[in-house]
Amino acid sequence: MVKKIRVTVLGDGGWGTALALVNVRRGNDVMLWSAFEDYAKILDKERENVKFLPGVKLPRELAITSNLKEAVDFGEILVLAIPSQYLRNILFKLRELDYKGKILVSTAKGIEKKTCLRSSEIIRSVLGKNAPVVALSGPSHAEEVARKIPTLTVVASDDMKNAQYVQEHFRDPQFRIYVQKDIIGAEFGGALKNVIAIAAGVCDGLKFGDNTKSGLITRGLYEMVRLGVKHGANPNTFFGLSGIGDLITTCFSKHGRNLYVGRELGKGRKIKEILAGMAMVAEGVDTSLSVHQLCEREDLHLPIMHEVYRMLFEDKDPEEVVSTLLSRTPYEEWKAFDLSSFKARSTKK
Repeated sequence: MVKKIRVTVLGDGGWGTALALVNVRRGNDVMLWSAFEDYAKILDKERENVKFLPGVKLPRELAITSNLKEAVDFGEILVLAIPSQYLRNILFKLRELDYKGKILVSTAKGIEKKTCLRSSEIIRSVLGKNAPVVALSGPSHAEEVARKIPTLTVVASDDMKNAQYVQEHFRDPQFRIYVQKDIIGAEFGGALKNVIAIAAGVCDGLKFGDNTKSGLITRGLYEMVRLGVKHGANPNTFFGLSGIGDLITTCFSKHGRNLYVGRELGKGRKIKEILAGMAMVAEGVDTSLSVHQLCEREDLHLPIMHEVYRMLFEDKDPEEVVSTLLSRTPYEEWKAFDLSSFKARSTKK
């Protein structure tokens, strides 16, 4: 039997709360940190995250605090359940505390604006290049994980011992975890699928059918691979849990925030109005801007993601976007890839 450990989850959103519950089920000692003292008191009193994960009871064994030092001192593992655009500010505070020697599990699925950095890159830019980072990704909506619905995820790290340590101490019968070392691909997969999910939502909002949406998702996956491989990712990663797995879930699930954004865009609503009415963050919106910035720097054209950017930041009409994409000059399907950059893995042992 695996010994229990102490786990701190930084971030009281739905995903942070769900991961805290997974670790309580696993038998670990767990503390959940909220950035807001008043809400931490509500969580502790009501034993329910009424704002971000309603309907799920929080067990008494789950410690709750708004004191960051107390939270950091408590955990052997620190789970960073913070959206990408807020992660850096928390890391600056973390840098002043005793975090060294603790594994940092990043769960954010976005790319930072302006810097265009992935979550592990943000962490290492603030805490140092040797910070022990493990990225957790895959098709894993908090609403289902918290309710013990079977879920498969993946943890990725350039240090496999750290990834395996997290795998061993986080998994339970309803939360299966795989490991791999391609943290670049795992993070790009988790981030880029949110942009494609917005496009998939637009298809729904415009009342298109299965043909349209399936074609869009397929071509969207190609774009994810192209950008990921250009940054050193293994293309195989995008055909795993953090790629196609997460993409499918995000493009079809009733829980998908990015899908919701796209649906409302397709119905004719404006992005500012949509975001103003949402309690939780839709990472795909800011990630779309970051992807646009990356593509401009690298002279890379990703048609679907480019058109999502234009809808979000240039107010392009969704129906005009569809016309633009469908009227592009057709070419061979696999021309979308630079096949010379693909590195096939040997099946020999």
